[in-house]
Amino acid sequence: MAGLAGRMTLVRAKMVAAAAGAGARGERMAEPVPEEEPAADSLARTDLTAGQGDAGRERLRRWRLVLGGAAEESLGKAGGRDGAMDEALAALYDTAGDGDGTSVKRSAGLGGSAPKVARWLGDIREYFPSTVVQVMQADAIERLDLTRLLLEPEMLAAVEPDVHLVGTLLALNRVMPEATKDAARQVVRTVVEQLERRIAQQTRAAVSGALNRAARISRPRHADIDWDRTIRANLKHYQAEHRTVIPERLVGYGRRTTAVQRDVILCVDQSGSMAASVVFSGVFAAVLASLRSLRTSLVVFDTAVADLTEQLSDPVDVLFGTQLGGGTDINRAIAYSQTLITRPRDSIFVLISDLYEGGVRDEMLRRVAEMTAAGVQVVALLALSDEGAPAYDHENAAALAALGVPAFACTPDAFPDLMAAAIERRDLTAFAERFADRQATATG
Repeated sequence: MAGLAGRMTLVRAKMVAAAAGAGARGERMAEPVPEEEPAADSLARTDLTAGQGDAGRERLRRWRLVLGGAAEESLGKAGGRDGAMDEALAALYDTAGDGDGTSVKRSAGLGGSAPKVARWLGDIREYFPSTVVQVMQADAIERLDLTRLLLEPEMLAAVEPDVHLVGTLLALNRVMPEATKDAARQVVRTVVEQLERRIAQQTRAAVSGALNRAARISRPRHADIDWDRTIRANLKHYQAEHRTVIPERLVGYGRRTTAVQRDVILCVDQSGSMAASVVFSGVFAAVLASLRSLRTSLVVFDTAVADLTEQLSDPVDVLFGTQLGGGTDINRAIAYSQTLITRPRDSIFVLISDLYEGGVRDEMLRRVAEMTAAGVQVVALLALSDEGAPAYDHENAAALAALGVPAFACTPDAFPDLMAAAIERRDLTAFAERFADRQATATG
């Protein structure tokens, strides 16, 4: 019981700290508007405010929100908006002992009542910034088993759309009533549009720049020489006595072409643990497919394989074409993907999976070795999301690394640079190592 209570207090502390931090950054956050001053005797029972005026009172306020109703006797009753925030937190996080070592809800909680949950969702959106709302929604779905309530259209209208909610809706797609699907599609479309605004411009710029650099020719005709780049590339050969540059390497303009320059295959594991990666992969695939110089294919798999390439014009259709959950047969997915490769040296194969293989492992590794030997640029992403590395099969990751295929968790912000590196046929293992170093520095 003590352990559970401690965990719940820690969670509440994180919510309050995140909300306070958001307020400091200028995001929406409830301001303290007490209906009445805390009772004098309750303030006398704590030294949190001793001699500190407004700063001490703010500290008291935060401690009261962190500790919840258990601190009511010593810190006083929270009123006004603070009281509403406290109730919203209590409905999700507060527990109390029942005397036999188990835990029960201190408050009435959310239970399974759709109207009550809808009101709660509205409350948390009013009192907390969106980053906190998303965490609380995810906790409610997981801890209180509210998944079935998401099948009701009025519930979907109340939630804050985010990547995790989209993953939950995609997992429910097969059991979702027709009356709910329109509302669910609108939630998914809202998130897709948010992600496109975040990633589309950066992706197109990085990929187009890489394609242009890859198209430059090293033995150009005189009329095709890019003199500016040639001079800059040969400055180290400047001859001071002649006051001139002796070019040892000529750089030519890339030939303008409407032909497809690279084939990109995204092969995505749609097991339940990969939900966020599936969402980002679908949006990235749609953005890449909009570039005429790329031929982009999207393959998703569990124990079966589905080719969603024909749906890439609408990423919402792509996402609803996935079926989250089930087993994993990576070997079968790679076998299908091999049939899409007709120009190995101009092909990029991106496997997005936690690498837990339910198929034939040796065959999977053999197929990857075949692709790399043929000249395909191969990379394995353990995740494509903002959440960092998930649980994954370390043995398979090491086996891929031995084949020259890096396996690492990639953030959406780094994915465009990864694609640019692959298009230019740079060392992807070195890219992964530099990315890992940057991540370690950022988090350290």
